Amino acid sequence: MSKVVIIGGGISGLAVAEAVERRAAAAGIELRTVVLEKEPRLGGKLRSIAEEGYLCEWGPNGFLDSKPLTLELCRRIGLENRLLRSNDWARRRFVYSEGKLHQLPQGALSFFGSRLISWPGKLRLALELLIPPRRDGEDETLADFARRRLGAEALEKLIGPMVSGVFAGDPEAMSLQSSFPRIHQLEQDYGGLIRALFKLQKKRRAEHRAGQSVAGPSGPGGKLTSFEQGIEELIPELAENLRGEIRRGARAVAVSKRGGGYRVQLEDGAAVEAEAVISACPAYAASAVTAALDGELSRLLAEIPYAPLWVVCFGYQRGKLPRSPEGFGFLAARGAGRSVLGTLWDSSIFPHRAPEGHVLLRSMLGGATRPEVIALSEVEVQQRVRADLQTVMGITAAPDFIRLYPHPQAIPQYRTGHARRLAALEQRLGSCPGFFLTGNAFFGVGINDCVRAANEVGERVVEFFSKRG
Repeated sequence: MSKVVIIGGGISGLAVAEAVERRAAAAGIELRTVVLEKEPRLGGKLRSIAEEGYLCEWGPNGFLDSKPLTLELCRRIGLENRLLRSNDWARRRFVYSEGKLHQLPQGALSFFGSRLISWPGKLRLALELLIPPRRDGEDETLADFARRRLGAEALEKLIGPMVSGVFAGDPEAMSLQSSFPRIHQLEQDYGGLIRALFKLQKKRRAEHRAGQSVAGPSGPGGKLTSFEQGIEELIPELAENLRGEIRRGARAVAVSKRGGGYRVQLEDGAAVEAEAVISACPAYAASAVTAALDGELSRLLAEIPYAPLWVVCFGYQRGKLPRSPEGFGFLAARGAGRSVLGTLWDSSIFPHRAPEGHVLLRSMLGGATRPEVIALSEVEVQQRVRADLQTVMGITAAPDFIRLYPHPQAIPQYRTGHARRLAALEQRLGSCPGFFLTGNAFFGVGINDCVRAANEVGERVVEFFSKRG
C-alpha cells in the first residue's frame, strides 16, 4: 500500500488528509496517510480555550457559511447539527475614526447618511464611475488601487481597516490580485466597483426570485459560523474520521528524495518513507524542511512574510461597561492613533462566550504596520488595550478576566509579486514529483481557503498515484 506523509496537523493538514483518503477511496486506490504534527495537540492556530466561564479563541473564530466546502466537510464528519451561526448583531460593524465609532453602512442609502466618509470623500467615491479600468495585467498594491478608484479617504477609513481585519496587513505592500482577487476581478469584468455593485444587486434580486444566490460586490456574504465550544471543536472530529495514522510530537526537520519517493527525517532521529509528501505547515517551516530537497524551493518559501499579532481577551461584568456592546466589533481607521487594530465583541457574536451577565472583548495589536508591538511586555500590551478601549468605548473599569496570546508569526502576507512567486514555486515543484504544498500561505488565509486548497491538493495527489499505476 502506498503512503502519503502530511507535515502539519493543523486544519490544512487534517483537511488534506481527509481529502486524499476520500478521493483515493473513490478512485479505488489504496493509500495510507501519516500526519506528522510537531506539537502534542492538533489544530495549529485553531484553538479554543475555556476558562472561568469565558471561551477565548486563540486564533480564528469561525468561517463564513456562504462557501460550501467547509460545510460539506462538517457534514461528512458528523458536525452538521452542531454548527453555530453568529447572532444578528454580527451585521453591525464599526470603524473608529476621528474620535467616534461609525457603524459601517449596509447599503447605498445608509452610506450617504453615514458620517464615516466626508461629503468630499463621498463625491470622490462617486467619481469612481468615470475612472477607466486598469487592464495592463500588472500587479498593484491595494493602497494604489484604492487611491486610484476610490480616493485617499476611502483608503484610510474603509480599505485600510478591512485589510487589518483580514490580514493584519499593510495595504501599501499587499497585492490586490492575490489578497482580494474578487475586487480585482470586478474591475476587470464590470469596469469599476460601483458598476459592479448595481449590476450584482440586479442579479441578486433576479436570482433571489429564482431561489438562488450570488456573491456580493466585495466578496462572499454569509454568516460567521463556529461551534458552541469554539472553532477547535472541528479538529478532534476531523482527526477521528481519518483512517490513517496521526503522530503528535513528531517534528519533521528535513525532506529528501529516496529512490522513487521521499524520506522525512524527524527531530528524534526517526524517519518516515513515503511515495508522496504534502507540506501543510507554515511557509517558513516548509522552507526549513525543504532546504535539502530543493534550495530554490526553500528560498521561495522563505520569501513569504508573516505579520506578528497579539490577541488580547478582556472579560467584564456587563454592569461595569457604559453600554452593552451589541455588534461584531470595531476596526481602527488608519491614522486614528490607536494601538489596537480592532476589537471583536465576541460575546455579542456568539452565545456562551462569557458567563451570564458578563461580556468578552477580543483585541488585536501589531500586524504588518506595527510589527514592533510583538516585543512589548504583557503589562505594556494590557495598558495599551485598556487605554484604547477607554477612548473608543468609554470603558474605564479594569477587566475581571485577562488572557494574552502572542503570535510572532501570525498571518502570511500576500505582497506584490505574490502571484509570480507562486508561479515560481509551481515550476520548482515540477522537479519534485510527489511533493505538494498546501496551507494558508498561498491562496487565501481563512478556514474556507484552507479547506478549498486541501481539496484541490487532494485531487492532485490522487491523480499523481493514478498516473503511477
